[in-house]
Amino acid sequence: MAPYEALYGRPCRTPVCWNEVGERKLVGPELVQITTNNIKLIRENLRKAQDRQKSYADKRRRNLEFQVGDQVFLKLSPWRGVIRFGRKGKLSPRYIRPYQITERVGPAAYRLELPIELARIYDVFHVSMLRKYIPDPSHVLQDQPVELKEDLSYVEEPIQILDRKEQVLKNKTIPLIKVLWRHHGAEEATWEPEYQMKKSYPILFN
Repeated sequence: MAPYEALYGRPCRTPVCWNEVGERKLVGPELVQITTNNIKLIRENLRKAQDRQKSYADKRRRNLEFQVGDQVFLKLSPWRGVIRFGRKGKLSPRYIRPYQITERVGPAAYRLELPIELARIYDVFHVSMLRKYIPDPSHVLQDQPVELKEDLSYVEEPIQILDRKEQVLKNKTIPLIKVLWRHHGAEEATWEPEYQMKKSYPILFN
């Protein structure tokens, strides 16, 4: 039983329920009619606002389509096995080597020609995981071996300490180290708590 019902001996009714049998006698037909009209007006304004926002979004939205034979980059989700102040590391989207599209599967999915080392991964991907690549002989692509899991993720590993500093808080000082991660450049290095890195990756400090 709700507190309102225990106090007044009847369920609490919102203006939406005032049209039920018996409620008109309690609050008066005029107030019920005014409230009902206001509710209709509010709902109509909400619908117009939603339609207006949808029209803005539709103008900017463009359907991404590929053709059989196109080359596309495949999006991966690297996952860092690091806990930062009690939180897991953020996902860092990454696109790897261009793969050729061999078949269109449905309105928004494509089948890719994957190498043998990715044979255990399902070869059909949603269009949101693909980025078109325009072949150019002048491009030099460095093929870095990445051990992928079945969910297209891989565990990041630190390879070098680039810098050190201390974060001064109100009651303590936290030593931090700037870590360079495998498969990432120096511009993507991150600051991590030194004690957590020593615990998770002691070989980094040898």
